[in-house]
Amino acid sequence: MRKIYTVATLLLIMAAGCKKFEDFQTDPNKSTTATPDLLLNTVEQNAFSVLDLSAALATRQMVFTNSVSNEQYYGWTRATFNTYSNLRQVVKMEQEANRLGKPEYLPLVKFFKAWYFLKLTNTFGDVPYTEALKGDGGVSSPVYDKQEDIFIAILKDLDDANAAITSSTAAVQGDIVFGGKMIKWKQLINSLSLRVLMSLSLKESNTTLNIKAKFANIVNNPDTYPLMTGNADAGQLTFYDLQGNRYTHYNDNDLQTAYYMEETFIDLLKGLKDPRLFTFAEKAPKYSSLPDNDFSAYGGVKGSAPISENNDRVVAGEASKIKSRYFNNPVNEPSVALGYPELQFILAEGVIRGWTGGNAADYYNKGVTASMQFYGISQTAIDAYLTLNPYPVTNSLQTVMTQKYLSSFLSGGWQMFYEQRRTGMPVFDVSGAGVLNNKKIPVRWMYPETELQNNQQHVNEAISRQYSAGDDINALMWLLKAE
Repeated sequence: MRKIYTVATLLLIMAAGCKKFEDFQTDPNKSTTATPDLLLNTVEQNAFSVLDLSAALATRQMVFTNSVSNEQYYGWTRATFNTYSNLRQVVKMEQEANRLGKPEYLPLVKFFKAWYFLKLTNTFGDVPYTEALKGDGGVSSPVYDKQEDIFIAILKDLDDANAAITSSTAAVQGDIVFGGKMIKWKQLINSLSLRVLMSLSLKESNTTLNIKAKFANIVNNPDTYPLMTGNADAGQLTFYDLQGNRYTHYNDNDLQTAYYMEETFIDLLKGLKDPRLFTFAEKAPKYSSLPDNDFSAYGGVKGSAPISENNDRVVAGEASKIKSRYFNNPVNEPSVALGYPELQFILAEGVIRGWTGGNAADYYNKGVTASMQFYGISQTAIDAYLTLNPYPVTNSLQTVMTQKYLSSFLSGGWQMFYEQRRTGMPVFDVSGAGVLNNKKIPVRWMYPETELQNNQQHVNEAISRQYSAGDDINALMWLLKAE
């Protein structure tokens, strides 16, 4: 039978024939826009995943025995600008929050911008900031901002973020860290501000920064600037025994077979009779017959020693492996990006430096207690430890930094490296024959090769402005120069 088409039918057929192929690939029942809650989930996971074994090697807490690690032997060169990819996710979250009229996400945008730019400037020195995220606007070769200006901007973003969260601020959705509790974010924002201010301790006389007054203002005005009050307030990721949500190093074969505890770290714990040792490490095979709570049953190898020397000691059974829970427990412990113990040690240092009043011994005790509670150590054992290792009359900053170091095991990413870089405490061993870089601990990373290829003018301007000897891992960035 002959088919007869109306004009209207023919027009419909023609319109369908003009549709592009990709139009048929779009599921009309699925959203094609990333909403701020979904973006927040991703941003939090990326920002607070800080269980970095490389940092543990660089801070002399662990040793790798399979090959030469540039982090362990201080032979690194360049780092990447991959952090800018994470920042683009933050910008996307900001755009979507504005598009959907969700202002409650904007304080978190400021927090994560501060978080990531702090990471970048701590790594390199001067980095693109003002023009960094304007690629969509035609800025493909951004200028490099001075580190001092970046720190000023970071502190302003954090102050603005704190002010933007009030009792009437709506709870954010998609929050896997605090479940949308905005007061928790406010506490974390201000705690990060104190970390940033303390990282500027060498700039105490800088009147533009005015860090001493800013530090005191936060500490002395808890109603305006609430801080974390305990371990439950930490900026951390909690793990679950679900696909894609398990502990970062679960079933990590290298962690089981090629990582051992570092000797100076173990000796420090043993010297202080610190029960955290039993939660960090397994007994050395040579001493396996001794009780688990016998400090002499634990040992390490030197991060500065050559691989051959360390492997000989491993074969001899002298070295402790990391506690097996770190690789066989899918949940284990949270990834703590910024925790309560660190805050207490920052406050103790603030008192020691005369930036604020208060009792440094109280902050010290709270920091040690919180760290040990995190590892499930009994209050009786904690009290005994503090009696054995009280806050001292002399060398107080060294004692505080030592406890900050001990509490940083697989916590905080590279933060403890930056703390040691700033204070020189604790001393990282470079006595062994394995250390590269003329037995010096680097203080930065060189700029990415891609910048030299694609943004040569601006990266070279930044290098010449900061480092007279060129793009050198041993060159002091502005942050590390005393004023």
